[in-house]
Amino acid sequence: MTARLSIIALLSLAGCGRSDPAPTPKSADARTVSVAPVVLRSGLGGLVASGQLVAREEVAVVPEISGYRVTRVLFEEDAHVRQGEVLATLDPALLAPQVAQVSARLIQQQVAAERAQAEAARVVDLDGKGVLSGEAIAERRLAVRAGAAQAAAARAELEALRVQQGRLAIRASRAGRILQCSVRPGDTAQAGTVMFTIARDGLVDLDAELPEGRVGGLRIGTPATVETADGTHFAGHVRLIGARVDPQSGAVKVRIALPVSPVLRPGGFAKATFSSLSGTVPVVPESAIRYGAQGASVQVVDRDDRVRSVPVRTGTRADGQVALIDGPPAGTRVVLSGGAFLSDGDTVRPVAAKTAQ
Repeated sequence: MTARLSIIALLSLAGCGRSDPAPTPKSADARTVSVAPVVLRSGLGGLVASGQLVAREEVAVVPEISGYRVTRVLFEEDAHVRQGEVLATLDPALLAPQVAQVSARLIQQQVAAERAQAEAARVVDLDGKGVLSGEAIAERRLAVRAGAAQAAAARAELEALRVQQGRLAIRASRAGRILQCSVRPGDTAQAGTVMFTIARDGLVDLDAELPEGRVGGLRIGTPATVETADGTHFAGHVRLIGARVDPQSGAVKVRIALPVSPVLRPGGFAKATFSSLSGTVPVVPESAIRYGAQGASVQVVDRDDRVRSVPVRTGTRADGQVALIDGPPAGTRVVLSGGAFLSDGDTVRPVAAKTAQ
């Protein structure tokens, strides 16, 4: 009995001496990163839309006749021209002989018509007097009408040639700024082939897109500040709001009228800010925005401290903050630093930016 109690005591002492292994932290090798939440901020630039600069109305200048060589091109791209001003000229060498030939034939027809008129006048009072037969008298009167008809035909042909002569001068159909010149001296004109493209009156609009849900506050005439790629600002206003929503992007076209300026070049990029529509918008620090082949994005940290990239559309920047037109909702944690070598699904150790060292 005593031996049994000793064995039990020894076993109890051995059990008390054991200790469970310490748990291993799940994120022992996780990278430490600075994070900040997406917050709502009012008055950061208002509603922002971006797009391309386009000519309000493009006018194509084409020759109306074919087969004539271009002798001179008087204007190049970016020139401002008046309506009716000659832009290029065609060689009149082929047309000049035709004009001379028809002019000479017209003179002949006019002389023949005058002769027939004179011969008919001499037999006016000879009807029924037996001097000439009635058939001869009728032939002279018909010759007057035939001569007049031939002269009229030659005159019409000459007028048609003179119209063609006028078309040898290629003129601007509207005043404006030449956007494209696609003709050179020596080219052969072809009817319907565009030689010049003109922006009517030099007017340029910003062709922007806005999400369907953001268009409700816009009206025709709503003021906007437009910034071009070189940082130049222009005061504009909404000229047109699209009547349909793009089924693919869910966006609505908005045209913003801009003042005439040589800085505004169709095809360039610009963005418009509608300050009158400023309200509460989600913002993140500028250091949270990453740029790659797919555009701008941020890295968000979920509840399990895992990283995931989310594409964003950015708006106005101010005081180190960037407004998000599209992106994660307010309260989402985004990576500020240490994210250069992170991939989606990586586990991190987030540290609030205000306490990060």
